[in-house]
Amino acid sequence: MSKGRLEAFSDGVIAILITIMILELHTPKDATLSALVEMKASLLVYLLSFVFLGIYWNNHHHMFQVVHHVNGAVLWANLHLLFWLSLVPFVTEWWGHHVSAALPTLAYGVVLLCSGIAYTILQRALVALEGPQSPLARAIGEDRKGLVSLGLYASAIAVAYWAPWIADALYVTVALIWIVPDRRIEKHVQHAHHDSHDE
Repeated sequence: MSKGRLEAFSDGVIAILITIMILELHTPKDATLSALVEMKASLLVYLLSFVFLGIYWNNHHHMFQVVHHVNGAVLWANLHLLFWLSLVPFVTEWWGHHVSAALPTLAYGVVLLCSGIAYTILQRALVALEGPQSPLARAIGEDRKGLVSLGLYASAIAVAYWAPWIADALYVTVALIWIVPDRRIEKHVQHAHHDSHDE
């Protein structure tokens, strides 16, 4: 089964989610700097969510560069990931309006954690299809970076009710960990291109 439609659909969904987020970011009430400063929490939450969606789009693109085909399990795993990502605009707006409140902070973390789990499930579905010796399987390896991220999300959720600011810091930490595209897959793509030119 061709992977092209899956990639195109996923790109479209993520583009729509980013559009929804910016449409929900309302302009300042007045044409003053103080009115803009009052929106700083919403702007920072928007920026963080934009970065997270960008990270998922970037890594999704890199992952499918080394995948040759998809099957039904992969299609459903991809839809599962898109479901959780589709909730990002909702929790972004809620948290942005109540940035110091525990429940919105926790809900944001739940969506991020479930998105991370869904991405891991998608990776495993692709590895199961492509095989344990496939370029994707070799690139991912034990996926320590992914597991660390899930652990940080879970920790943020655990402390959100008592110290929302620690949860905030953990979300930012994960974003910083992933803001550079996954070099493991990039290296395998480069090696594949190099080997094809040598032949």
